[in-house]
Amino acid sequence: MKKLIIIAIALLVILLSSSLYTVNETQVAIKLRLGEIVSVENKPGLKFKTPFVNNVVSFDKRIQTLDSAAESFLTVEKKNVVVDSYVKWRIVDTEKFYISTGGAMASANLRLAQNNQDALRTEFSKRTIIEVVSDEREAIMATVKTKLKTIAEDEFGIEVIDVRIKRIELAQEVRNSVYSRMETERKSIANKFRSEGAEEAEKIQAFADKERTIILANAYRDSEKIRGEGDAISASNYAEAYSQDVDFYSFYRSLESYKKSFSDQGDILVLNPDSEFFRYFNPSK
Repeated sequence: MKKLIIIAIALLVILLSSSLYTVNETQVAIKLRLGEIVSVENKPGLKFKTPFVNNVVSFDKRIQTLDSAAESFLTVEKKNVVVDSYVKWRIVDTEKFYISTGGAMASANLRLAQNNQDALRTEFSKRTIIEVVSDEREAIMATVKTKLKTIAEDEFGIEVIDVRIKRIELAQEVRNSVYSRMETERKSIANKFRSEGAEEAEKIQAFADKERTIILANAYRDSEKIRGEGDAISASNYAEAYSQDVDFYSFYRSLESYKKSFSDQGDILVLNPDSEFFRYFNPSK
C-alpha cells in the first residue's frame, strides 16, 4: 500500500512538473500543441501547459548582434574593398519568426547576413572608392538599414535596429592607387594656393613699389621747393647785406674765396698779381 502511495506521489510530481514552465524577463515563449502554435507568452512568470500534448519553445527577446564575416565587394571602378559590418536586431513578431526560421536563431542570423551582404554589395557597386571610404559611408549604412528593416519585418518578424560598417579595407594595390590619387589632388590644391599667393604677392609688391615711387617723388618735390625757398631767402639776405655795405661785403666774400682756395698747405695758385682776385693783398689798391 505504501509503495502504491509513493508511486502515486512520484507520478503526481512528475505530472505537475511537466505541467509547469517558466518564462524569464529576457524571453518570449511559444506554446505548441502537436507542432501547432497555440499561444505566444510575452509576460514573464510561471505558466501552465498540458503534459505530453503541449511543448514550449523559448527565444531571447533582447537585442541580438549579427557580426558578419568580412567580405570583398567591387566598387564602380571594379576595385575590391574588404568590408566588415554588423547588424543589431530583435524579435518583434514571435509567431512569424518561428514559422520563417523554424525557431533557430542560427538560421535567422544566416538569412539576415545574406540579405545584409546583398544590400552592401549593391550599394558599393554604385560608388567609387573615395566615396565609400570617406564621403558616403553614412549614406550606405542608412540605405542598407532601410532595406534590411523592410525585408526582416515582412519575412522574419525581426526588427533591424541598426546597421554599422566597422571597417573598410583596401587591397594593397588599391591602397597605393588611392593614396597616389589623393596625393596628386592635394598637390594640385597646394600648387593652386601657391599660385594664388604668388599672384597676390606680386600685386602687393607692385602696389608697394608704386606707393614708394609716389612718396619719393612727393618728398623730392617738397625738398626742392623748400630748397628753392631757402635759396631765395639766402639770396635776399645776401642782397640786403650787400646793399648795406658794399665794400665790407666785397671784402668778406674775398676772404671766403681765399679760405677755400688755400685750404691745404700744398695748394698753388698761378695768377697775375695785378688781378682782381688779389686786390686786397695790394696796398695800393
